[in-house]
Order: sequence, then C-alpha cells, then structure tokens
Amino acid sequence: MQRLGPVALIFHAVFVAFILAPLLMVIAVSFTDKGYLSLPTDGLSLRWFYAILENPDFITAFWMSCWLALLSASIAVAIAVPAALAIARHRFRGRDVIAAFLLSPLMIPHLVLGVAFLQFYSKIGMGGTFAGLTAAHVILITPYALRLALASATGLPQDAENAALTLGASKFTVFRRVTLPLILPGVAGGWLLSFITSFDELTMSVFVASPATQTLPVRMYHHIAQTIDPLIASVSTVLIVLTFAVMLLLDRLYGLDKIFVGKG
Repeated sequence: MQRLGPVALIFHAVFVAFILAPLLMVIAVSFTDKGYLSLPTDGLSLRWFYAILENPDFITAFWMSCWLALLSASIAVAIAVPAALAIARHRFRGRDVIAAFLLSPLMIPHLVLGVAFLQFYSKIGMGGTFAGLTAAHVILITPYALRLALASATGLPQDAENAALTLGASKFTVFRRVTLPLILPGVAGGWLLSFITSFDELTMSVFVASPATQTLPVRMYHHIAQTIDPLIASVSTVLIVLTFAVMLLLDRLYGLDKIFVGKG
C-alpha cells in the first residue's frame, strides 16, 4: 500500500481541522459561565447544561423530533423500497413519470413546501397536527430513501430469487430472505439519511408545526429569535455527543461498513 506523502498528510490535516473547527467552537462556547456567547476564558462551567434541564420545552421538543423522524423515515422506506424495485426491474408506461414524481420534492425549496402545506392543511383542518407534520416530512424525505434504495436495486441479479421461487418459496419469503438482504445497505443508508433529514428539518417545519408539535430545530429557532445565549450552544453540544455515541454504538454492534457500504 502506498504511503501518503507529507504534503498530502498536511492537506488532510488542514481539511479535517477546517471541518471540525465549527463543531469544536460550539462545544467550547457551551462551557462558558457568561450570560452571552463567549469562549470560557475564565474557567469551565456546566451552567448552560443545567439550564437545559430547567427548560423542559427543549426536552419535549427533542423527543418530538425523535418520534417524528423515526416514524417518517420508516414510512418513507416502506414507500421507497417497492417503488425502487418496480422502477429498477420493470419497464412500464409512466415509469419515468412516477420516478420523477417521487423525486420532485428535491427540486422544490423547503420554504415553498412549507407555505404550500400551511395553506393546504388550513383548508382541510390538519393544521398543527402530528399527522400533518408526519405526512409533510414523509413527502420531504422519501426522495432520499428512494435514491439509495434505487441505487442498490439497479442491476441486482435475479438468479437467487428465481432459484428460491423454483424451490417453492413464496414471493414474500423471497423478498424477505433474498431480495431485502441484497439491498439492505441501500435501505439502511436511506433510512438513516431520512431520519437525519427529518430530525434536522427547520424551514418547512416552522410553517407546519404548532406549539403542541414543536420539533427541536423549531424550538431552537424560536429561542434564538427571542434571545441569544449559550443555551443553544449547550443543546448543540449534547446533540453532537449523542450523534457520536450512536455512530460508535452502531459501529460496535453492526459495523458502519455493513450499513453504508454493504461489506460482509
């Protein structure tokens, strides 16, 4: 294996530092004891982490975002997998139209989607409901799940499936025990990307969410609109740590290579 030269190592080090610098800055600010955004030059403090516990709205919004992202990503994958298999394996009239329709939310700005959903939900009486928020998120994130599922399904050999059918397996059994394991990296990656996109969505959710269905990004946005203090930095630090812990746990239990690349 060829070793990287000193110039390449320096370039990679600078690139990694450039990527991590904003995250490290946010983490540093979250440990300040001041009432405004500043680096902790006078010592470290957990004041703003305790402040999270004193603001139950943030905790409620966090769990709302988790449940919303979990449900939305699961529904999006349930739609994307059969659609990807149909588009990748069959030639039928309207195939390209269906693919373009399912991927069309990628081409529409989230602001436009938010205004459209606000007008639509206000007319049918679904404004501010969890069901309406979930439906909006499913429409928004389905293209991400579809793209990765479609990438896994395209060019997938059908020899193993045909062999299972000739041996008497039902179509559902073939899908569950043959097809799904073959496209699992794309399905798992699509679900994870959909979950992250839904959890992090702000622009559209501002228009659709109500005080009872307020997600964490929306709650953080409203907090910043009212005041600027290190509380947002401490919430961001907790999210960074939780994300790192989840990725580490997935790598230990299953392996990130199996999820994202499909290595055995």
